[in-house]
Formats: sequence, structure tokens, C-alpha cells
Amino acid sequence: MPPSTAHDPATESQVPMNPRDFLILFSLVDQESHGYGLVKEVERQSEGEVRLDPANLYRSLKRMIRQGLVEESDRRPAPDSHDERRRYYAITGFGRRVVTREAARIDKLAAAARARNLVPESE
Repeated sequence: MPPSTAHDPATESQVPMNPRDFLILFSLVDQESHGYGLVKEVERQSEGEVRLDPANLYRSLKRMIRQGLVEESDRRPAPDSHDERRRYYAITGFGRRVVTREAARIDKLAAAARARNLVPESE
């Protein structure tokens, strides 16, 4: 069951989220990732509708680190991977609460859109 975000002013202050930030956090929910992995996962999750360029990705990650949503992971690639500079990122507990709250907000909006026949019912 998702963590509760009821009446959490810190969480509520982060919602609504920028869609790009939501997709970055959403991509980190199940596993840590490095920058290129995040770019590919955001593209996959959005079915190609959102493509992050590295400058925007790292700008977003730096801001989300300052906000306490994401942290740099201690994980490093294997020494034989030829890229020891690669940094991995992980969602924090606070980031998980925020992305959970934003997902619930989006779900309510989608339900309202379906009720008005703006979005067909999924099969």
C-alpha cells in the first residue's frame, strides 16, 4: 500500500508537479538509475512523447536533490564498465510520497475526464 500523504504540508507544497519532474521521479520508483538510463526510461514511460536532453535532466536532478526528492546513490558501475564518472540517482522517502500524491492527483483528473467522455474507458 502506498505511503500516506494526507495532510502533509511538505508533500502538498510540491504538487502539482512539472510533468518532466513527475516522469523522472516515476522512473526512479522501482530502481536507481544513471542519467542516460533516466532519459531512456522517461522516453519509454511516455511512449516517446517526452524526450529529455541531458542539460534539462541534470538541471532537474540538481533541483530535486536540493528539494530532497532525489539523492545521489552510493552505487557505482563495475570497474570494467569504462565509465567510472557515471552517477546513479535514487528517489528519497519524501520523493516517493510526493510522486504518490501527484499520481493520485493525476488519477482524479483522468477520472473526471473519463466521466465527461473526454478520454475513452481503458480496455
